[in-house]
Amino acid sequence: MADLYENAPCGYLSLSPHGRIVKVNTTLANWLDTPAERLLNRTIHELLSVGGRIAYETHLAPLLRMQGFVFEIALDLVQRDGRKVPVLANATERRDDSGHHIFTRLTLFKAVDRRTYERSLLEARIRAETVAKAEQETAALREQFIAVLGHDLRNPLAALAAGVRMLTEREALSERGIRVAKEMGSTVARASALVDNLLDFARGRLGEGLTLSRESEVPIEPILEQVVAEIQAVHPERAIITEFAIEGPIACDPARIGQLAANLLSNAVTHGAADAPIRVQAFTKDAHFVFSVANGGDPIPLAARERLFQPFARGDVRKSQNGLGLGLFIVSEIARAHGGTVGVKSSDEETRFTFTMPLEHE
Repeated sequence: MADLYENAPCGYLSLSPHGRIVKVNTTLANWLDTPAERLLNRTIHELLSVGGRIAYETHLAPLLRMQGFVFEIALDLVQRDGRKVPVLANATERRDDSGHHIFTRLTLFKAVDRRTYERSLLEARIRAETVAKAEQETAALREQFIAVLGHDLRNPLAALAAGVRMLTEREALSERGIRVAKEMGSTVARASALVDNLLDFARGRLGEGLTLSRESEVPIEPILEQVVAEIQAVHPERAIITEFAIEGPIACDPARIGQLAANLLSNAVTHGAADAPIRVQAFTKDAHFVFSVANGGDPIPLAARERLFQPFARGDVRKSQNGLGLGLFIVSEIARAHGGTVGVKSSDEETRFTFTMPLEHE
């Protein structure tokens, strides 16, 4: 049995409830050109490409939580030298009698021929556009942009459709139906945030930059209260304490400020200690508007803080949580577009992100 597992014609992977690898077979280790023991305790996100992370977070993981299994999800693994290994993933969740998640099993099958054909169509389009572009960096970013829009954005719709089907099969919501509805809401909210961040990232890097629609008489407090209410509705178990002292309207883009606040608050919910309250402050002082979000938990290492606001750099900051690393990058872009700054201070007591912008702008 051991030989059958280790040398199967497919890859086997077992994950802890936090997404860490607890068991892997030799076949998969060979595909990744990495010894099996060096894969243990790493997160599944570390083995995936950027597109693979999106598919995992917005399609595979939500469906797995809702129905306990998924079949034939297209992912890209990444070898040590950066080469991609296209696979199709089947996954099941194992839960105990009380419903607690014990572990997740994944079976991975190579899909070189099928994915090669799909990529050839995409690459043909990319090559045609690259010819018209002078700079290689812009062409590479456009490839990433097209790949995300053309392939992975259908995954949130699939997750939503699956949840709707499960709800409509029942005349009244059972306890399970209520749980599914809640998961659907969380999935849709997360997918929407991913889409917004990806589009903003693409616009910024493809030369358009973030667009602002400044309004001179904006009551900013209701906007911030709405953002807090929306996050609280999705995470009712988290304590969020607000303290607002804003004098008069603020000249800003209200939608962008709301996006900035939502990203910082979501970041605190994801990475902060679950048993510590999140503190949200906003006030005007010395001709500046200041907004901050603070959470408890382990401090962010100094070396990691230097990379926090870079795109795709968030995933290796917290080993317990992984993401695309675009939220804080978008926050910094919104701050810059308003002529302001965003910074972070992190200690054993708290981690605080602070956005500051002048009330008068040129």
